[in-house]
Amino acid sequence: MDDFEAQLKELIARGFSFAHPRDATGEVAAVVGVRVHHGVVDVVQIYGEHDADATRIPGDEMDIFFPYKVFWRSSGPSAAVVAELLALPDPEPGDVPKVNGCWVPARPGRSKWLSASA
Repeated sequence: MDDFEAQLKELIARGFSFAHPRDATGEVAAVVGVRVHHGVVDVVQIYGEHDADATRIPGDEMDIFFPYKVFWRSSGPSAAVVAELLALPDPEPGDVPKVNGCWVPARPGRSKWLSASA
């Protein structure tokens, strides 16, 4: 197993849910992992081996892909971005609002609800 595969397995172990948004022709546009926890939303968008973006945003942001407020952001090679995301500590209770989940676009005109973990 390579390092990136191990990182992806760690994202799953930590409770990330994955969606595969598609473009208008039905092609997968990205692999998107979302974890709602401790009042924040962690989002990683993987476009290819050398192209990823990740953010940590408040749980009450209306649009997780274009948030108004961002606590942390990284972009670059996928393995480096995921490693940085995995290294983030969980927020302390009371630092951020409690949230139940968020909507994630799945394909044009469709969204999927991802519920929060502890």
